[in-house]
Amino acid sequence: MTEKLETRVAGLQLVHPVMNASGILGYLPEHADLMASWGVSAIVSKTFTREPREGYNPPIIVRLRCGSLLNAVGLSNPGKAGLRPFVESAKKHGVPVIVSVGGISVNDFIDVAITAEEVGSSAVELNMSCPHFKGGGLELGRDPVAVFNTVREVSSAIRIPVIVKLGLSDRIVDASVKALEAGAKALTLINTVRGMAIDVYSFKPLLTNVYGGLSGKSIHPIAVWAVYSVYKETLADIIGVGGVFTWKDAAELILAGSRAIQVGTALVYRGPDAVRNIVRGLYVWLRNVGGRSLLDLVGAAHER
Repeated sequence: MTEKLETRVAGLQLVHPVMNASGILGYLPEHADLMASWGVSAIVSKTFTREPREGYNPPIIVRLRCGSLLNAVGLSNPGKAGLRPFVESAKKHGVPVIVSVGGISVNDFIDVAITAEEVGSSAVELNMSCPHFKGGGLELGRDPVAVFNTVREVSSAIRIPVIVKLGLSDRIVDASVKALEAGAKALTLINTVRGMAIDVYSFKPLLTNVYGGLSGKSIHPIAVWAVYSVYKETLADIIGVGGVFTWKDAAELILAGSRAIQVGTALVYRGPDAVRNIVRGLYVWLRNVGGRSLLDLVGAAHER
């Protein structure tokens, strides 16, 4: 069944287009085993930073009534020392392993990316999009010059593919162009969108960090727009992410220009079968529309 769904992004061969999004799980060896059990075509880690981070105090995740989540975890992770056990566990499952890399300075990104390569990662995904990582994340990713400088330095320091994850900003196309010019082999679009929720009885924000990242169904149309806009200008390899709950959501992102898809919030709301259900639906869709392969339909919405 998956033969027609095979795809290639950033030089990585995937048996189907659906992988997990960074952030749900992914810094302990047992996390890799669990993610592989979901049937993903590649395992994407949580964001690793140079030094360990404890993250924010709870509550850090809020379920919203619209099939979405609001989170401010704070990029908790064991630091680059935790990379080897995670990657070695993930590699046992025979799929590409993509390590998400975060930092505040260029040297932070370089240091973690080099370690990721040394321990056997297939690619790195530079997190230049987290909306609640002070000094890094979205603050870096919305500045095309900072994106260019960071990606150029990381790309020159390692041999494995560099993927750049960008968030929603008014300069997302410009930042994407600069990332590609600097050596990025693919883009991941988009991350969560900054938002907040307030308890109407205590009058206080529900997250200890006050604001966080909104994910899930409510941001899906934004993700489709972002992928469409960037693909139109660049024809880049794109991994589309944002509110993918069903095969139709995934198909929209493919038609907009995505070669692969990441799923996050759907795993919380729909459980471990979410990935397999999306893959099965994409296969039926491909057959019904007469597509010979999934790659034939990447960016097809631009031809109408």
